[in-house]
Amino acid sequence: MKTAVNESSENYLETILMLSKKLPVVRSVDVANELDFKKSSVSIAMKNLREKNHITVTDAGYIYLTDEGKAIAEMILERHETISQILINLGVDEEIATEDACRIEHVISKESFKAVLKAAKKAKLV
Repeated sequence: MKTAVNESSENYLETILMLSKKLPVVRSVDVANELDFKKSSVSIAMKNLREKNHITVTDAGYIYLTDEGKAIAEMILERHETISQILINLGVDEEIATEDACRIEHVISKESFKAVLKAAKKAKLV
């Protein structure tokens, strides 16, 4: 069953995915350090993600994305990377492009993202 996902949850899922690519295991403390958030805030977010079946957490505290959580995280990461690259190739400073992409990735519809991606490929921006 699909559940609505807010921007905060999407950011957590994307962060877990990125950390899982560079760490042997992901723990709440890793997420807190990456996002520069308090451990208590991350703990509440992890509880919410577990309840939505987006992550599982082992007894040892290792966080794993469920299939649904991974699908959401991969979609957000693809949007983030693509939009960042387009903006950079248009001459936007990398730091600004990354920050803007982080905001845009959460609000752009699937249809609009698909159209932007198609146009960017045609213009050789990605």
